[in-house]
Amino acid sequence: MDVSSEQEPGRRWMGVGRSHAADSRPAAAQAARFALTGPDPKLLIVFAAITHDPQAVLAGLAEAAPGVPVVGCTTHGEIGPGGPADGTITVAAIGGAGFQVQTTVARDVTGRQGDAGFEVAACVDRVDLPHKVLMLLTDGLVRDQESIVRGCYRALGAAVPLFGGAAADGWRMSGAYLFKDGQVLTDAVIGVALASEAPLSVAVKHGWRTVGQPMIVTRSLDGRVYTLDDRPALDVYLERLDAPPEAYTDPAAFTAFALPRPLGVQRRSGVEARNLSTEVDLAGKSIGGGGAIDPGGLTWVMTGDEESILEATDDACRDALSGLDGHPPLGMLTFSCAAIRAVLGDDGIQREGQHLDRWAGSRPYAGFYTYGEIARTHGIDGFHNQTLAVLALS
Repeated sequence: MDVSSEQEPGRRWMGVGRSHAADSRPAAAQAARFALTGPDPKLLIVFAAITHDPQAVLAGLAEAAPGVPVVGCTTHGEIGPGGPADGTITVAAIGGAGFQVQTTVARDVTGRQGDAGFEVAACVDRVDLPHKVLMLLTDGLVRDQESIVRGCYRALGAAVPLFGGAAADGWRMSGAYLFKDGQVLTDAVIGVALASEAPLSVAVKHGWRTVGQPMIVTRSLDGRVYTLDDRPALDVYLERLDAPPEAYTDPAAFTAFALPRPLGVQRRSGVEARNLSTEVDLAGKSIGGGGAIDPGGLTWVMTGDEESILEATDDACRDALSGLDGHPPLGMLTFSCAAIRAVLGDDGIQREGQHLDRWAGSRPYAGFYTYGEIARTHGIDGFHNQTLAVLALS
């Protein structure tokens, strides 16, 4: 069992507990009890391996913390003090009079992603402390997640930052689960309005750099890019990177080649990364991983390595903590990407965890490896791949 907690005396606190036990209900109860380190708990956030029984996980949380709101999801690995792990139940708890929390859910979101985002954003109207963040947990197998973020922006404007991640299923790609107050959900979006007396800070960074000149998306639809500069997108992408011949014909070779070479998409906030490794289309010569890549936009091929990824880990943590305006941090939520995990490998993610440990110090942090990260601090866009998104609480 791993345990970590931090409190602002009498007002706000955050705790994290983790259980490595295989029996889902007692593991969830144990993790929750260790996370509940202060009075007046306002929310439990659970990150559970896909190997656990979702209903048993929720039963264990209800046993340990009856009446406390619960949100969470399944993962591609759980992040917390002591490093990343597989097969665990990791629980973050926040509470105290200095926090307010409201939760909501939108169901059957496929085909109406923008409206679903607009719906869940309404929970922000039910909190009134001065510092606010809308946290989103989404089904990672739903396409066009960017539209969910844009729907939230349509409701909230630029004043409320967004933070969150897409539920994962251990790279099975057969079904991830969301959790809310005793319910196991798919094809849904959970919204959590978190408000605090003290600052909340969102940061996001990736470790990828652009290569060569930009390309124009000349045809795209539903998260797929079909042509770049009026040529088959897959051919243009591979040619730009001088890919080996087998990447054109062997899906496994393409995946291995594309993992550390995402597609960069121009946004107002900079060039965002899009993972290309999960939906291979060698016959149709299209590229994409489900995220919005709009016609007429500029794209780049990108590359990076472990060093640049870990530098981005440091930058994201530094930016999130510095955004607290000098207030002492209570803890962090840290959402990394399943594709980053694949690039770093088992040894590399342990080094990523060591960087997170150093930034957290004695303070608690928790998160998971996602199928997409959400972080919007300005502009209308905020869905990312192969990044680290951090929410720091004070």
